[in-house]
Amino acid sequence: MNQEIKERTKWFMDARFGMFIHWGLYSIPACGEWVMSQKEMTVEEYRGYFDKFDPVDYNPKKWVRLAKNAGMKYVVLTAKHHDGFCLFDSKLTDYKATNTKAGRDLVREFVDACREEGLKVGLYFSIIDWHHPDFPKYGDKQHPMRNNKAYKDEKIDFDRYLDYMHGQVRELVTNYGRLDLLWFDFSYDGMTGEKWRASDLIRMVRTFQPDVIIDNRLEGAGDNHGSIAKEHPLIYSGDFASPEQIIPPEGVCDEKGEPIPWELCATMNNHWGYCNFDHQYKSPQMLVRKLVECVSKGGNMILNVGPDAKGNIPMESVDILEKVGKWMQKNKESIYGCGISKLKKPEWGRYTQKENVIYAHVYETPLGALPLYGISPEQLAEVTYLADGSEVNRGEAWNTVLYPDVAFVSFGEDPVFTYPLPDEKDTVLKICLKELI
Repeated sequence: MNQEIKERTKWFMDARFGMFIHWGLYSIPACGEWVMSQKEMTVEEYRGYFDKFDPVDYNPKKWVRLAKNAGMKYVVLTAKHHDGFCLFDSKLTDYKATNTKAGRDLVREFVDACREEGLKVGLYFSIIDWHHPDFPKYGDKQHPMRNNKAYKDEKIDFDRYLDYMHGQVRELVTNYGRLDLLWFDFSYDGMTGEKWRASDLIRMVRTFQPDVIIDNRLEGAGDNHGSIAKEHPLIYSGDFASPEQIIPPEGVCDEKGEPIPWELCATMNNHWGYCNFDHQYKSPQMLVRKLVECVSKGGNMILNVGPDAKGNIPMESVDILEKVGKWMQKNKESIYGCGISKLKKPEWGRYTQKENVIYAHVYETPLGALPLYGISPEQLAEVTYLADGSEVNRGEAWNTVLYPDVAFVSFGEDPVFTYPLPDEKDTVLKICLKELI
């Protein structure tokens, strides 16, 4: 991994867990952030949501506090999504929150709230724009007017669009203090890399925000990492890969097989933006285990919430995050600063590791004693429950003598019998080794 990227991403790799917030005009039709494209709405038709936008309950302090209590270390807000609507006070357009009933810069309040709570600040910015007149329309892969023949022979000035897009990014990196993360979205087909004048864009960003972490989607996308995994990545390759709604089977590595920073972005239900009929929420248990899986493969997880039109995060999301937060409160040590273990994945769960400490994430109640695969009894210094620090009983017994190279522990008094896990979501054992493996 490039040394510069390694230094920039250190806090990110330690943090492991973040919150994504998809919010904008699309919260009003309440069927996801792609509604303008899916319904092939004209700019004029979509304008009705601009006129109605009035988030009377918007309080980013509540959002950020929820993230913090869930154990998240950074938060990323959609400053502008594909529909072109800006939550920030851009001087380059009238299509912004300050001109709605909200009447103020919503990004400003968000970044202030993050800093007040001590969380890292991230902003998402879409490099595509369905509102701008100089963005390609007819025949584009997803533009709302892709099938509208009235735009078939339209003459546009794409360079004028790029000037506008670069200008808005410049506003974000100069007007809101230090930013910790910039999440660009997204490249596709021939719209990638220098099509966006990406080298110039990155040079400009680095002039004002030399330490900001940037994702890989100026070049890559959910189906393509881009050159970030190459031996000589391009200037706009980004600092981390961004798999979407899928955890890579073996994590993400460069051409030499060395791990590189990556982040799973995932929804809590089946939409990014608010969807009032989507109640297919993932369980706290699943989300805890997916977070652990990401960490065990050297990655992060950024988990999305989609606030409603008034600015409230759905109660289902709040309830789930509170439950995840209770687990994190007791077990965060096995997440923060941890990564890939030198030991192979055990069949009963996963391992994460930090120096000479192995964290055993146990998902499955053992038949009797739990074998700590890859660890011999001689290597063990101490095994405790991470949640409360209490000692874990050793599990070597008459029926384990055939396996002298494997250490065993027991969740009860007699290692031959079966006992329930203390935490069904994920019971974490802190295994201190005598020496680094």
